[in-house]
Amino acid sequence: MKTHNSAHTFTSQKGTVVTIGTFDGLHLGHRKIINRINESARANGWESCVLTFFPHPRMVLQKDTSLKLINTIAEREQLLESLDLDHLVIHPFTLDFSRYHAETFVEEILVNSLNAKKVIIGYDHRFGRNRNANIEDLKRFGKTLGFEVEEISKQELEDVAISSTKVRKALVSGNVALANSYLSAPFMLNGVVVKGKSLGRTIGYPTANLEIAEDYKLIPAQGVYVAKAIINGKPVFGMMNIGTNPTVGGEKQTIETYFFDFDEDLYGQQLEIQLLERIREEKTFDTIDELVAAMKTDEAFSRNYIASLEKSNSQNA
Repeated sequence: MKTHNSAHTFTSQKGTVVTIGTFDGLHLGHRKIINRINESARANGWESCVLTFFPHPRMVLQKDTSLKLINTIAEREQLLESLDLDHLVIHPFTLDFSRYHAETFVEEILVNSLNAKKVIIGYDHRFGRNRNANIEDLKRFGKTLGFEVEEISKQELEDVAISSTKVRKALVSGNVALANSYLSAPFMLNGVVVKGKSLGRTIGYPTANLEIAEDYKLIPAQGVYVAKAIINGKPVFGMMNIGTNPTVGGEKQTIETYFFDFDEDLYGQQLEIQLLERIREEKTFDTIDELVAAMKTDEAFSRNYIASLEKSNSQNA
């Protein structure tokens, strides 16, 4: 898959099958749409292309938006990479771009830049300035400018919308296992390991403190989770705490992971950590000893969960 950071830098001699969307979370409903553009492209000798926008339009048009996305733009690119797409176009969304009239958007972006031969889009898709054009307008432009339009049915789109809502609700409630069942890959957090207060080291649980640069990234409910990372090419399991560490007087939310059977300096490293299961909500303990006892229980739960997971994986291999 080739990634292009603007439609204006894209070229395709073969022509493309294009779909347009956010594709946040890239769940099973999204996969069906990607498979469809891939199949259509292969059947006609064209190339498959996803057109998405960044920043998200709401971030530009609604400055006070509290919008949170399941995936950062880098994570989205990583997930799409695995789906045999030919091209991902991440076009900058700006105020000037939001003022493009529908016909300008179609002619300049879809036809002249992307060389679209076919556009696969939802029946309710709106585009152009003030979102005043619809799929019937797109079909009309297609007849004039030489591309087909294929409509994604209401039922399929509702499945996609329902799935996206379910993923977000599951994450906000802390039910990552349920969210992962909808997603095409486990929910992940990406960030840089930074120095924290090093309190975990004093009680036998040194943690990697993850700092996430993107403030629009959805963070699941506070609590303790079973986690997994790939470090130096090897899977490393552990347990993650998302919260404020109230037992030791913490106020700012942190994301800290204790990796099992691992003792390497991770400061400054970029880590991707997957969340597999929630163990419990964050609690305030009366003493440090009670906190340590709870963490030992969390560790036992996590190790049992991981052992069961590895057993299941080996049986299915």
